[in-house]
Amino acid sequence: MKQLMVFDLDGTLAKSKAPLGVGMGRLLGRLLSVARVAIISGGTWTQFQKQLLPYLPTDDRLKRLSMLPTTGTRFLQYDGQWRVLYAEDFTAAEKKKIVTSLDTAFDQSGFRPAKHWGELIEDRGSQITLSALGQEAPLTEKKAWDPDFAKRKKIKAILDPLLPDFSVTLGGATSIDITRPGVDKAYGIHKLKLELDIPIARMLFVGDALFPGGNDHPARTTGVECIEVRDPLETEHVIRAFIAAAP
Repeated sequence: MKQLMVFDLDGTLAKSKAPLGVGMGRLLGRLLSVARVAIISGGTWTQFQKQLLPYLPTDDRLKRLSMLPTTGTRFLQYDGQWRVLYAEDFTAAEKKKIVTSLDTAFDQSGFRPAKHWGELIEDRGSQITLSALGQEAPLTEKKAWDPDFAKRKKIKAILDPLLPDFSVTLGGATSIDITRPGVDKAYGIHKLKLELDIPIARMLFVGDALFPGGNDHPARTTGVECIEVRDPLETEHVIRAFIAAAP
């Protein structure tokens, strides 16, 4: 029996940057009663606080939940309040190089939009993210822009030689995430193993971007059992099946 279920957020537990919702929140509450849970996402901790926390239990079940925002470059656990166990932040020089390279690749790709909503490039401390239509873009616009990841794969092909010392992954509906090499969802899986003392064989990872280049794909390299889902509805089915099989 698995002891820990690990989830991606956007596209897996919730629509891109959308609230978790009461139904999924209750389902995760039931799951926390039978197993430990971790959530790894490219979103910031601020996004977690808005998108997740209002819909989760407020009792001691939270102590069984680990939060890993910015693609596992931060790790938070609850002991009455949320505490940061580690953070892999960039230096100022690294941030400047990454932002310049993102701008260059975006322009060279020809995909920079004539209209965008909010910031295109966001400094998340331990991760820098390009949101091709802006951080506040409507979900309908985001879903239509690059549904097969083809545009972002072309941008990534330009970025990789510009940023050979960094990890470039695709996630969400319009995002490209830059982290330190080796500091990704695989890094997060290994940190969960260390901090929670749970073998990887006792973990199950659920995500919507497990294909090569997707920001969930590094999890596969750890040997963790993975389930690929298309959307939060499929994730609900996975969670219900797990709960039903729990002793």
